[in-house]
Amino acid sequence: MRSNMTGAVFYDGERARRRTVSVTIGTSALDIHEGSDWVASWPFGEIRRRDAPEGILRLTREGASSLARLDVADEEMQAIIRRNCRQLGESLQRERTGRILFWSAAAACSILLCVFFLLPILAERLTPLIPHSYERRLGTAVDNQVRTIFSGRICEEPRGLAALRGLTGRLQSEHGPAEVDVAVLDSRIPNAIALPGGRIYLFKALLDKAESVDEIAGVLAHEMGHVAHRDGLRKMIQAGGTSYLLGLLLGDVTGGGAIVIVSRYLVDSAHSREAETAADDYAGRTMLALGRPAHPMALLLRRIETGRDEDGNDFRVPAFLSTHPLTDERLKALEKQIPSRPGEPLLSHEQWRALKEICKTT
Repeated sequence: MRSNMTGAVFYDGERARRRTVSVTIGTSALDIHEGSDWVASWPFGEIRRRDAPEGILRLTREGASSLARLDVADEEMQAIIRRNCRQLGESLQRERTGRILFWSAAAACSILLCVFFLLPILAERLTPLIPHSYERRLGTAVDNQVRTIFSGRICEEPRGLAALRGLTGRLQSEHGPAEVDVAVLDSRIPNAIALPGGRIYLFKALLDKAESVDEIAGVLAHEMGHVAHRDGLRKMIQAGGTSYLLGLLLGDVTGGGAIVIVSRYLVDSAHSREAETAADDYAGRTMLALGRPAHPMALLLRRIETGRDEDGNDFRVPAFLSTHPLTDERLKALEKQIPSRPGEPLLSHEQWRALKEICKTT
């Protein structure tokens, strides 16, 4: 064993001074000297290897300053150190594993923080800043995906379509959104959905379960409330995040796979309690302004609470109550909204019958 090898470089971790030292291999420790002065003694069991340039064995001592290190260039001395220091790589591997676990956990926590806290705040702040024309482009981008999810065609029986337009016009005449495009999807799921930009879909199964025009009018006015409050856009921002919006702003209007994810999120996720309450309030004010009660919508919601389709099967995609959570507070508020003087029916019996048959084909 060579007991005194010169030419190593030592940093004590306290000062930035580069010190040329000699290294002595003892029976249980590595002794470091600068000239005739003793500098440090590192027990073999506490010496660990660090990443270093090629040809350099860089050592540090476990428990010492992270900046303290010894660089050994002599190949013979490197071999002697490796023979005596059997645990050179153990701490390094544990440290690397620990770092991976730490940063993985930190990344997971960051994602959860963004999803549950930052994205809702970001969506709330960004929504009023996005032009309505751009919101309509976003709605068009997800429209086809939404129809694919529900596997439904748009119903266009002429008399039913005329009745739907008449009902929409009556509701819009009372502080309704400036631009609303309402259509009926031939779907067996009793649902309704408002997309960003003003596209509203009523579903045939919801029409089938409705027993009066006021029930459907209340649901339609509720969805108009979501359009007026831009709730669909807010959900879309939460689903896609900042990167999705930046991609769209840079010209990727179709959004590729992100469109599929966002469309599914719009369909599956529930509106917040605050958004539902605000949409109910909007619907109630609209119906009362027309002299019609708001509580029939509550009757329809109760009727579809079972969560089964017309054949008794469980819904495979969310029904209206899954995405528009019903609470006792909502029901009580709707039931209290009764006009002081009844207004004219929103549709005649013939128009209501035509609307119910809008999906019939000849």
